[in-house]
Amino acid sequence: MSSLAVLIKGAGGRMGRAVAAAIAEPGSDARIAMDVETCDVIIDFSSPKVTSHVVELAVQNNKALVIGTTGHAKSEKPKLLAAAGKVPCVWAGNFSVGVNLLFALAKQAARVLGPDYDAELIEMHHRFKQDAPSGTAVRLLDIVQEAWLDAEGGGKEAGPHFVGLGQFKHGREGITGARPRGEIGVHSLRGGDVVGDHTLIFAALGERLELTHKASDRAIFARGALRAAHWLRKKPAGIYDMQDVLGLK
Repeated sequence: MSSLAVLIKGAGGRMGRAVAAAIAEPGSDARIAMDVETCDVIIDFSSPKVTSHVVELAVQNNKALVIGTTGHAKSEKPKLLAAAGKVPCVWAGNFSVGVNLLFALAKQAARVLGPDYDAELIEMHHRFKQDAPSGTAVRLLDIVQEAWLDAEGGGKEAGPHFVGLGQFKHGREGITGARPRGEIGVHSLRGGDVVGDHTLIFAALGERLELTHKASDRAIFARGALRAAHWLRKKPAGIYDMQDVLGLK
């Protein structure tokens, strides 16, 4: 099989440059394509404002698509997913193998411990990051929320946040009162050149469980995106994530 031809959208950004560097690593079975006609897959680490154009480009040219851009509005993302599903597409907020294992562990922990264990999520990224919480943090929040709702026999409600069990609380200030059962605290830190740290805490009276992942090099995300791109070669149209790529489902 010929080497994988990759068209990078957002090539001038931090992640775009990291993908290009990963392609140039010894042993890489990929090469950079200069246009959509000659590529096998499009890897997008650009901007939420550009994603709709990238999806349209991939669908029009019947090209596989890997999307790592985060920060899309909740009202916009379902439309983008529906359009991207017309071609083979891996859409993930984080392409790290370790982070995706963290997702699987978070699901198991949330299911076993349930909402009687207080959940808090702390994430930190570099000062230049545009969105908060991070895409990885949002996925962790969804995982805990879904596990709790399933465990309690509940269903998701309409609206930007779900009322009651699994409600998100972004930071705290002032006289907040006692912490309610089923709340998920979210805390976004920004500073320096931190690539990405995520800690999910489950705390009860007498014990605490912490699941932590720390990234020190963007190369892990770039290599994961390339792994997803290779995996897509034999897949039919549809939306996949890194849990599919790694066989964690």
